[in-house]
Amino acid sequence: MAASESAASGSAASEPAASEATAPEPAAEEKVLLPAGLDLLWGRRGQGKRGPRPGLSADAIVDAAIRLADAEGLEGVSMARVAAELGFTTMSLYRYVTSKEELLQLMWNGSADGAEGLVLEGDGWRARLRMWAIVQRDMIDLHPWISQMPMAAPPVAPNSLVFVELGLATMDGTPLADPDKLRFIGMIASYTLSEARMANDALRAARDAAAAAGDDGEPAPLWTFDALLRELADEATYPRLYRIAWTPPGDGGSAGPPSEREEFLFGIDRILDGIQAFMDRAGPAEQAGPADSAPR
Repeated sequence: MAASESAASGSAASEPAASEATAPEPAAEEKVLLPAGLDLLWGRRGQGKRGPRPGLSADAIVDAAIRLADAEGLEGVSMARVAAELGFTTMSLYRYVTSKEELLQLMWNGSADGAEGLVLEGDGWRARLRMWAIVQRDMIDLHPWISQMPMAAPPVAPNSLVFVELGLATMDGTPLADPDKLRFIGMIASYTLSEARMANDALRAARDAAAAAGDDGEPAPLWTFDALLRELADEATYPRLYRIAWTPPGDGGSAGPPSEREEFLFGIDRILDGIQAFMDRAGPAEQAGPADSAPR
């Protein structure tokens, strides 16, 4: 998925271990017809009858759409808006992109430009897989509209597959079977997207409330989950929730409740704990990394 600034030693894109089985080459056969959008991304779309317009390209269209989405969210993206941004007519865009749905696919792939050059830091599978999750989260926060994208099918655009491949590579040398590695990648990606969606929805709500208040009015208070629990959960009916709501945060009187980022990383670390427990049941790793302990 994401293109993010990361550089250092311990690349997740290292060559597979020699002990791992090599998948057999598929038999040569006629290429299948890909859905619209994917055919363009994978270079399987034939040339149209009309030639290209000078100064216009699919890449330019995607870049303009991403700029609009970064500024205004997905609701700010339409073929007409993108055309106006580029100084062309709406119809001229259809020489390159057949629909808004196709444009969304291209934007998803474009948001992860540079994934092929990503280097994940860390010694051992756990540190690198943790970094993989952080990179994905940072990318979504950089382009919050990703959390608004329809997800009718798993993303299989070129940059998405590059990022998934990097995630799989973090678990090279572990006793995990390849299908289990892919399941864990999906689990982390789903959790990361869900947490990012909630955080970015809260930010959007705060901006909308401030805009609705205008210069003279006071924005309505934004309720946190903890504040709502303290307001609504009485001790007799909800004793456990009441105790959670009114217990001072942190250990030994810390400054305040954990930040959203800290909560996100807590969840990632617990998923990684589960992967380690799963591997412990599966057997010893053939090539365990030197620092596969959990960050606490």
